[in-house]
Amino acid sequence: MEREEIVQKVALDIAKLMCSAAITAPKAKGIDALYVKIFLKDEKDKVADLMEKIGQEQNIPFFIRDAKNVKDSLCVVFIGSKNIPREVPNCGFCGYKNCEEMRNNNGTCIYTACDLGIAIGSAVSIAAHHFVDNRIMFSFGKAAIEGKFVPENIKIGFGIPLSISGKNIFFDRKFFKK
Repeated sequence: MEREEIVQKVALDIAKLMCSAAITAPKAKGIDALYVKIFLKDEKDKVADLMEKIGQEQNIPFFIRDAKNVKDSLCVVFIGSKNIPREVPNCGFCGYKNCEEMRNNNGTCIYTACDLGIAIGSAVSIAAHHFVDNRIMFSFGKAAIEGKFVPENIKIGFGIPLSISGKNIFFDRKFFKK
């Protein structure tokens, strides 16, 4: 087995373990609203193309920078969540009086975001433990959701591209200038 085949296989194996870690991470009130997906090759690059387009059209340089990182990565782990209010009495952490008011105003349940953060932390710890370079990207998640690469009921998500190389491709992170 040659180097290129080795790193591709390892990246995919680690991506699967990252998904497992996210799935088994603790959830508020035991409600599992998470969605995980591994983006490979062409589909990964299609999301990167959309990231670049968004960056150019809306003048957001980090979308363009992140798109290049995604194209240079071996795969991307997407972790997202449905927005399921947890009906916690007297909470209000979402900024609304209660879950009904939050739903009526198209708000986001804070527990959705908290569960997602815990799941992402669990996932990237797997990558770090196995010395696989990675970066948590809002830009990938936004493009994957807007481009309908994930189910319609996924309202918030992040991408985690993986790289195995002699130099961390996510380290020199400069914004591109037009």
